[in-house]
Amino acid sequence: MAVYTDINEIDLAHFLKDYDIGELRSYKGIAEGVENSNYLLHTSKGSYILTLYEKRVNSNDLPFFLGLMQHLARKGISCPLPVGQKNGSSIGELAGRPAAIVTFLEGMWMRRPTVQHCHALGEALARMHVAGADFPMRRSNALSVDGWRPLWNNSKDNADRVEPGLANETEADLAFFEAHWPKHLPTGVIHADLFPDNVFFLGDKLSGLIDFYFACTDLLAYDVAVCLNAWCFEKDHSFNLTKGTALLRGYNSVRPLSVEEAASLPILARGSALRFMLTRLYDWLTVPEGSFVVKKDPMEYVRRMRFHRQIKSAEEYGLLPVSAAS
Repeated sequence: MAVYTDINEIDLAHFLKDYDIGELRSYKGIAEGVENSNYLLHTSKGSYILTLYEKRVNSNDLPFFLGLMQHLARKGISCPLPVGQKNGSSIGELAGRPAAIVTFLEGMWMRRPTVQHCHALGEALARMHVAGADFPMRRSNALSVDGWRPLWNNSKDNADRVEPGLANETEADLAFFEAHWPKHLPTGVIHADLFPDNVFFLGDKLSGLIDFYFACTDLLAYDVAVCLNAWCFEKDHSFNLTKGTALLRGYNSVRPLSVEEAASLPILARGSALRFMLTRLYDWLTVPEGSFVVKKDPMEYVRRMRFHRQIKSAEEYGLLPVSAAS
């Protein structure tokens, strides 16, 4: 469920007077996502998405997120485009929350991505990285290695309730990352949360990327690692090498990974698994039953962490040697 803040038609109609998007005809909450309240608006001029930003989103970051979407759209990346108010601002307030309206993106997300979807995703991710290279704003990744220990400290005392031994296992991994995390790889704008539900398709054709509210400035190859974790594991927790190969081939067709990035991919994938395990673990332990926040099983990403510990080379993810990658 992704409607944490309810709105009524009177307040919404008043809010829309600041926009030139026509008269409100209907609206409904969107029951997907976990961070913000989202509504689909139908007006006399078309369809739009209204987002009310909840407490997990720092309002000071909104100019970065919205500015990034505007920049990427100008560069030809298919993504929602923020709609400006009549005064030129992209950020308003509704029901006591910061709020923004973006254009509606056609398509649907794939519950069971195919090899073709993975290739298209890899290509789109690389195009986004290239398009974002000259985006002037920066935002640090609060959920990169420097932010993992504070998050872990909020959960470690109860981690063994999820699985005995998880506390010691996670502590060892965290210490390893703090000592060995790559620091000199190419950086730029990354999405940082490009799960299948944030990528829309029309059939096998990718129609756009959405939900940039974790976007930040970080290692480009880390974004690739996030996608390997999110797209290339099956329901039985096995890694699908064919999907990994397709994703990496798609990415390399636009922006080939450097030798150093390829060598770092196993640690980046393992770290990415830890990052999502930690946020899931925190919610699993602290969010009460019946809450609007969707609790996801942290053990799914514990299993990914264990898988990545055994990986010695990016070729095990399907990254082809340079001579065969074209």
